[in-house]
Amino acid sequence: MAKEGVEKAEETEQMIEKEAGKEPAEGGGGGGSHRLGDAQEMRAVVLAGFGGLNKLRVTRKAMPEPQDGELKIRVKAWSKFSALRNIAAARGELNKGQSSLSGLNFIDLMVRQGNIDTPPKTPLVPGFECSGIVEALGDSVKGFEIGDRVMAFVNYSAWAEVVCTPVEFVYKIPEDMSFSEAAAFPMNFVTAYMMLFEVANLREGMSVLIHSAGGGVGQAVAQLCSTVPNVTVFGTASTFKHEAIKDSVTHLFDRNADYVQEVKRISAEGVDIVLDCLCGDNTGKGLSLLKPLGTYILYGSSNMVTGETKSFFSFAKSWWQVEKVNPIKLYEENKVIAGFSLLNLLFKQGRAGLIRGVVDKLIALYNQKKIKPVVDSLWALEEVKEAMQRIHDRGNIGKLILDVEKTPTPLMANDSTETSEAGEEEEDHEGDSENKERMPFIQ
Repeated sequence: MAKEGVEKAEETEQMIEKEAGKEPAEGGGGGGSHRLGDAQEMRAVVLAGFGGLNKLRVTRKAMPEPQDGELKIRVKAWSKFSALRNIAAARGELNKGQSSLSGLNFIDLMVRQGNIDTPPKTPLVPGFECSGIVEALGDSVKGFEIGDRVMAFVNYSAWAEVVCTPVEFVYKIPEDMSFSEAAAFPMNFVTAYMMLFEVANLREGMSVLIHSAGGGVGQAVAQLCSTVPNVTVFGTASTFKHEAIKDSVTHLFDRNADYVQEVKRISAEGVDIVLDCLCGDNTGKGLSLLKPLGTYILYGSSNMVTGETKSFFSFAKSWWQVEKVNPIKLYEENKVIAGFSLLNLLFKQGRAGLIRGVVDKLIALYNQKKIKPVVDSLWALEEVKEAMQRIHDRGNIGKLILDVEKTPTPLMANDSTETSEAGEEEEDHEGDSENKERMPFIQ
């Protein structure tokens, strides 16, 4: 079935090109696909090994084909006539030529450094979520058609022009949602919803403290809190972000301020829910702020990332600063401590059905215009280093997106992120890129 879908798409595209008076592209396909021998290729970001930004390269790899139960998704803009554009347009699903994209998350930075438990083997293609168009269906796939606009979770390999992922991790994009919004939707909003409603049981009149309030998850948390009456949101963020996010957070504090005292000055009892993506000494601070029956949830450990590469000192410091939890003390104070990892829930613990139900609820909220993904900026694949640096510097407000159809800035033309067709790395020239300013497309 997958093979038939690809052949149908290529045949349709060749007919379009023929009618337009053009010679069909060699080997069929379109929009940047290449062939070496019988293997069709695609562009992808490859992590050659764990470490700094110099471990990331854009190269060409063999294009995957869907296995039984999988969908093949073209993570690509509709900037040229293609078979998929024709199919989608005929079905009324063409959305003003918007791009399909892949999302960047802080976990991607930690993966690059090898700063996670049981890291995968390198080389690998990073990325855990994307939006795009269904290009082919594996056997036994039901509920989707070629040309469907979709967003998906991927167990790595999302930073490429084409991905394959099991059908249980794929969701149709609402009619009014752009591809950039779709790429910013799954990870951030599902994480926020699960923590607030499934773990902490957010209800009317409660209070929530969220760190990194200007990030993708932080903004998703703030928006979801607004769907419940009389919820007070306390947030920490860099001062320069305050003006942009002030309307979504009730009380904002600088990320370097003594937020414990600031919160208690406003609410002497503390808060009902603490959402912590920092770890380290913030664990103890968060527990100290909980009201009786309050819930502290750890969903990240960004304090372990202090430099471009993994730091044993930062890891040890963060571990040492973590409050050693005494279960008897939790019992006496009526407090709850929990952890949440969406990727483990999906790919290791088999809760795809639960997540699909959450996505359905979130799409309903989106259609009611109660939530809307915040996109910080769009970056070309060749600009992935600069995009990751922006995340590292906490410079983003909302989500950063890799747009496989975006043309890199002229200064990127000879950047070391690019590779030759054979996949060999171009030589780095020290000093050449030191002062190169990257200007992504800012939403």
